[in-house]
Amino acid sequence: MANSKRDLFLKRRLRVRNKLRKTAVGRPRLSVHRSNKNISVQLIDDVQGRTLAAASSLESDLGVVGKNNVEAAAKVGAAIAERAKAAGVEECYFDRGGFLFHGGIKALADAARENGLKF
Repeated sequence: MANSKRDLFLKRRLRVRNKLRKTAVGRPRLSVHRSNKNISVQLIDDVQGRTLAAASSLESDLGVVGKNNVEAAAKVGAAIAERAKAAGVEECYFDRGGFLFHGGIKALADAARENGLKF
């Protein structure tokens, strides 16, 4: 029987996360979540189990409340890069979860790179 879209998503997420854990070597994880209406990102320290910085399109100061498009993702990416610098993080690894590296996810990653975050 064919796998459902959700099952394929979960398999892809586990595959991506397990490959990243092998090469992480103590770096924080930049985890992205995308819904139909919003996009959010967190910088997570897996060793201590805490969030170092976060940004979302739900924040009113970014000016893209309730939007999940490429320009909203770019603003969220720029915001997380600035907040990561403020938290003292220069380098991390990008965890796209089960989402394809395309469109909004790619725009978020590119904006974070342009604003000084390395992964």
